[in-house]
Amino acid sequence: MSFSGFKPESFAFYGELAQNNNRDWWHANKARYESDVREPILALIEELAPEFGACKLYRPYRDTRFSGNKDPYKENAALSVFGPGSTGLYLELNANGLDFGGGYWLPGKDQLTRFREVIDDIRLYGDLEATIEELAEDGFELYKVDALKRMPRGYPIDHPRIELLRLQHMVMFKVVPPSHWMFGPEAAEMLAQQWRKVQVWNEWLAESIGPSSQPRTR
Repeated sequence: MSFSGFKPESFAFYGELAQNNNRDWWHANKARYESDVREPILALIEELAPEFGACKLYRPYRDTRFSGNKDPYKENAALSVFGPGSTGLYLELNANGLDFGGGYWLPGKDQLTRFREVIDDIRLYGDLEATIEELAEDGFELYKVDALKRMPRGYPIDHPRIELLRLQHMVMFKVVPPSHWMFGPEAAEMLAQQWRKVQVWNEWLAESIGPSSQPRTR
């Protein structure tokens, strides 16, 4: 199965699902999910695997047991692959387009400690700053959505790099709205180029932070 690109319907499917997140709608439209979402992604995985490794496509069903949100279906399709130092690469398709990302999601406490030590030490921070700026030139930014509201213990509230110290993830991401280049086979190479850029971040993390030997934060 060769990848021939996504379809406008791939993104439209999730726009409609957001308005009809229930079992009746899902079962009536499951064939659309298979043809417009799942099949193109599986073909893309085959294209990307030789360079990036075996990718995982996540299930479309939400685990609602411990969540206040009881919608039964995820409003996105996502795949990931793990590489050096347990860093990850991520791709998500949703109604707004494609999300590219990578890094450490829900890192261990020991990883967060090492990351904050780098941020705090001006002698070490320069390399991190340069890496962030390099990715920013390509439209990537640090994931700050659920950053801590308070300063981590042990750091002054007027620290010059307070926003970085509050981060709970070490993830760079970029959102690209549906575009014509996504609808043809050349999209596979365009997507690979985005992941190659994220690899710059992952290489820094693997070298400077490394994998965790402790439970992930929640």
